[in-house]
Amino acid sequence: MRSASTEHPGSERPQRPDAPAGLARKTPLTALDRVPWGDIQDSTGSAAAIPVLLGGIACGDADTARSALNDLRKRICQFGFVVEQATAATVPFLWELANHPQVTVRAQIIQLLKSIADARQWESTAAVYPKLLNHRENPVAWERAARQAVRARSGELDRLMADEDTEIAKATTELARSLGAA
Repeated sequence: MRSASTEHPGSERPQRPDAPAGLARKTPLTALDRVPWGDIQDSTGSAAAIPVLLGGIACGDADTARSALNDLRKRICQFGFVVEQATAATVPFLWELANHPQVTVRAQIIQLLKSIADARQWESTAAVYPKLLNHRENPVAWERAARQAVRARSGELDRLMADEDTEIAKATTELARSLGAA
């Protein structure tokens, strides 16, 4: 696992994969190109595939969206661990997708947000092995940044808890409890 700068000097811009056709028109994911996905890491290495997965969640049928979300989960919060720096960058897009009725896996997205909010594995490990905090790649910082990214949008909980879909309302209530907002 290695860290990469998220800044690009001058006019140099990283290469990014093309988003699925119609993505900007149908979803709020228009800001995807503001994140240097190719320069940050997920559990597989480069996080360059994350925009494609988010597009599959946003625009895919139920099976496509479920598959894309499962793949995304493995890349950013596998087994309840915040696995790399791409997690925090992905969280705002998960919140956006959770708020759009056309997305078929909204409850599962909210459950993923809860997993990220609950992640404390690296922090717990660092409490026992403080040398972990001295490594160039600092998973404790990734975990904290990801939790903060979830908290940053907690103002949206009330609307999601009032959703007509009881599965979404229940998942949101559980997320609110994790954030201490319920």
